[in-house]
Amino acid sequence: MPGQKLVIEGGKPLSGEIKVQGAKNSSLPILAASLLCCGESVLKNCPMLSDVYASCRILNRLGCKCRAENNMVIVDSSSADKAEIPDEMMREMRSSIIFMGALLGKFGYCSLSYPGGCELGPRPIDMHLDAVRKMGASVNDEFGVIRCRAEKGLHGTKISLKYPSVGATENIMLAAVLAKGETIIYNAAREPEIIDLGMYLNKCGAVVKGAGGSTIVIEGRERLHGCIHNIMPDRIAAATYISAVAATRGEINILNFDATLAESFLPVFEQMGCDVYVYDGNIYVGARKPLKGVGKIITMPHPGFPTDAQAVVMAVLCRAKGSSIFEETIFESRYRHVNALVKMGADIKTAGKAAVIEGVRKMYGAKVEATDLRGGAAMAVAALGAEGITEISELRYIDRGYESIENVLTSLGASVKRV
Repeated sequence: MPGQKLVIEGGKPLSGEIKVQGAKNSSLPILAASLLCCGESVLKNCPMLSDVYASCRILNRLGCKCRAENNMVIVDSSSADKAEIPDEMMREMRSSIIFMGALLGKFGYCSLSYPGGCELGPRPIDMHLDAVRKMGASVNDEFGVIRCRAEKGLHGTKISLKYPSVGATENIMLAAVLAKGETIIYNAAREPEIIDLGMYLNKCGAVVKGAGGSTIVIEGRERLHGCIHNIMPDRIAAATYISAVAATRGEINILNFDATLAESFLPVFEQMGCDVYVYDGNIYVGARKPLKGVGKIITMPHPGFPTDAQAVVMAVLCRAKGSSIFEETIFESRYRHVNALVKMGADIKTAGKAAVIEGVRKMYGAKVEATDLRGGAAMAVAALGAEGITEISELRYIDRGYESIENVLTSLGASVKRV
């Protein structure tokens, strides 16, 4: 909410156990996919986030009946009758472009504007537009409005992505499940959230094979039905809470969490000197020993180190002995949190895609402002390990991806208040 801030008193080692919220990056494309169904979908373990509420508002605007309560979203798409999303709704979140594939698949037409959300530099949607053109849609992109029309309906085709874009892969999947014939996506994104979307679509009667691999094959169907689906746990939220514990030299048990979701970032915590154990579907991370720098980390598409975890892990490395280097290959403007960390006493130098972190012995509380979702979370992580009190304003960014972050941290022993 605008005007709210987090007040964090640092220096308390965190310890305890948590269940991680449902995945933001899985729930948003699945909410868009629910538009394609005839009937009702029940999405369980759905995080109650501002981006999820924004998706629900879009679905209601399109004629669906959508309601969210107690980590469950119920969408009845049988009355959906509109294919236009107004500019102010598109600008509420960055992933709103995902509705393009669903609307084209459902109605053969859509009108929407460019998405908003966090400012992470340009996020071109040319791959999305090229893909739907290949599937038989005409695209008119003028004055910030994108109008797509498939007069004869969409048809299957072979699409090779020049880069394994998550959003483009999802949009093609949504457009293809009701298209005529077979669609094959080469160089598809391989993120776990793509697997979750494929599982949901298949439960609804779609035929999606190979989600999670670099080639996805989709056989078009005439109609889909609703289903009950559990959203996967949020691996970036898990990385954030592990970072918070590491920054305070504490320990955490993450319950009911598939460790394969964390394979892209857990080794970095082991390199720092944390103890990491996977047992009975849970993950234990302990950071009782002094932390050390980890050399170079390059953000990459899955299964590489996730760009979304870069900021929160950087916040831990600020106080790890020695040097660490990040190379950010996904987004141009993903070091906007660095100024706040430096204000708190960190030693970080950035040049282009690189950030060099020299560990310092102490960091100090300060008044800082969240610049984006993960950058805001990084400030919270740094604040927990710093001396004194930190105030983080522009909390609306953090609320886009974390459900009641102050309650989770408080349950681990942190002193955090939302004011």
